[in-house]
Amino acid sequence: MANTKKKTILLVEDDPFLIDIYSTKFLESGFSVEIIKSGDLILPRLEEITPDLIVLDIVLPQMDGWEILRRIKSEKRFKDLKVIILSNLGQKEEVEKGMKLGATKYLIKAHFTPSQIAEEVKKILD
Repeated sequence: MANTKKKTILLVEDDPFLIDIYSTKFLESGFSVEIIKSGDLILPRLEEITPDLIVLDIVLPQMDGWEILRRIKSEKRFKDLKVIILSNLGQKEEVEKGMKLGATKYLIKAHFTPSQIAEEVKKILD
């Protein structure tokens, strides 16, 4: 394996319980994890680091995931950044909206275990 640098997941989630579960799963899967708990903090953080993938919740304090996704995808240097929406919002319209805004994948929290989510992340990054 030539490239042994860990891939970085930027986890954008405000629920401490879910942060704990998902970050543990991603670490166990060999990723490094950055955590952002408030929507308004993601864009300044992206000035400093470029993650390999963002796992984005929709319902967040300060700025929701829709707006974050819109802003990320409107910036030329982030247009290829992979974003998985991980949300409890599971209506067909919301899933379609996420994909239309440029999400790589839309996962509904209730339908996936943290292990399955880590697997999805691996698949996308391989």
